[in-house]
Amino acid sequence: MSRLHHYRTVVTWTGNKGTGTSGYRDYSRDHELAADGREAILASSDPNFRGDPARWNSELLLVGALSQCHMLWYLHKCATAKVVVTDYVDTAEGTMTETAEGGHFTEVVLRPVVTVASPEMVETAIALHADAHKACFIAASVNFPVRHEPTVRVAG
Repeated sequence: MSRLHHYRTVVTWTGNKGTGTSGYRDYSRDHELAADGREAILASSDPNFRGDPARWNSELLLVGALSQCHMLWYLHKCATAKVVVTDYVDTAEGTMTETAEGGHFTEVVLRPVVTVASPEMVETAIALHADAHKACFIAASVNFPVRHEPTVRVAG
């Protein structure tokens, strides 16, 4: 059975310095990303493209979405498999190649460090990363590889 889910966001440009886009350097890339019932995210473009380095940018949000999706599916798979995760931290990194036409991501690498409750859970905990990757909606939607370099530790 197929179910449709819809996600609505609103992006509002806040970077008009008084003359709009009268020139490439005459406007800010600042904007807000909002969704109903949520606090707005202050965003900009990557600092390499005249953006504000203190704000989120779409490239960081994409890498973050891949990391979040993987983590949520991974925790679900672990709970179902009776693998008790007590801590999870992922330091994800995306690589983008800039081209004359724009650019594209060439890969994202997720590096989750997972802590499990007992040594007998380690092997299954490592294997479940592949299952989480197959289930992740975001990873299934991108046209570049999403690799995983997990580390699994035992609590205590």
